[in-house]
Amino acid sequence: MSTVTQAPPATRDSAPTRLLSPPLVLTFLAEFSSLTSFFLLLSVLPMLAAAAGVSSSGAGLITGSLLLGTVAAEAAAASAIRRFGYRTVLAAGAALLGIPALALLPRESQTVMMSVSFVRGLGFGLCGVTTGALAATLLPRERRGEGLGLLGVVSGVPAVVALPAGVWLTGHHLAAAVAVMAAVAGLLPLITIRWLPSRGEPDRTPSAARTRRTPGAGLRLPLIFAACTIAAGVLDSFLPLAKGVSSSLSSAALLIAAITATLSRWLAGRHGDRYGHARLLVPALVVAALGMAAMMWLASPALIFASMVLFGAGFGVIENATFALLIEQLPEAKASTVWNLAYDAGYGAGPAVFGLFAARAGYPAAFALTGIVVLAVLPAALRERKGTASTARPV
Repeated sequence: MSTVTQAPPATRDSAPTRLLSPPLVLTFLAEFSSLTSFFLLLSVLPMLAAAAGVSSSGAGLITGSLLLGTVAAEAAAASAIRRFGYRTVLAAGAALLGIPALALLPRESQTVMMSVSFVRGLGFGLCGVTTGALAATLLPRERRGEGLGLLGVVSGVPAVVALPAGVWLTGHHLAAAVAVMAAVAGLLPLITIRWLPSRGEPDRTPSAARTRRTPGAGLRLPLIFAACTIAAGVLDSFLPLAKGVSSSLSSAALLIAAITATLSRWLAGRHGDRYGHARLLVPALVVAALGMAAMMWLASPALIFASMVLFGAGFGVIENATFALLIEQLPEAKASTVWNLAYDAGYGAGPAVFGLFAARAGYPAAFALTGIVVLAVLPAALRERKGTASTARPV
């Protein structure tokens, strides 16, 4: 694997390259609609399972089926894109994400919900990798980080809006309406396919990043990102369960983290395009770890909010910087696959291990330990920065 070559910054006298194009806007729309479909039912299906008398472990299996399908599709997405092209894979993902939601209308048995979740996970995995790779292909190289940050903004809105909307509508006996909305949103990318490229244009710009290889380079960025997604999964899963933290407080705190992460991801892209994305890794990890460490004081709402700002800021920067660096090092489809797999692997594994440790040591100590996990990848971030500096072109 390889280290990254930074593109030289544009001179002050040169006209800025246009960032948005019609195919890119349609790619953003496909990303937004597929995530909206995903989040509308994410918490609704466990709610429906509990209302139907399914045990908590059974409800957990429904979410586990979703994650299993997502990871399986992500692992195969890059090969599928090489063979069939972007449009075919995105169409398959949209169909798998949207159509199965309608199967929830006749009945709500555990078997049906698990099956629907698995198939929708397949669709979501294909859509996520394809839209990420398409965006990387369509963005101008010198503004790629900023464009990926903008994609992060588009991706952040459904989590903030669709997730609570699905829960609220279901609580008001409108679960059928949520299923229909999820189906429509999932199928919406089909409208965009006609105007999207089937194959990416090859990048003919010479890049030392794709010719010079250093041992372990291919593992560093996924490892760095996974360490942060472990912490994100822990916060999303366990902050609402922590003793002394009310549901309204945890909801507000997680909202603050989501908004901060979305904003910092966009700002990180702009800064990384100018000064290098690898330079952001170390400070972002430190800030994210401090945010987790501050969770030791759960009795203070002010400290909880401050910790969410810190963690959200660090996490958003890591999201964008790792994706931008992976795209410099790998073909777009493979980079998107690796990044999405690192996200889901960390997000799924973190809560499983955290629950075991928290049962013995308590939530504050477990949150602090999660911060240590984030700091543990600092050597990898330092090595990535050093490798980047060694291959950067003089400007």
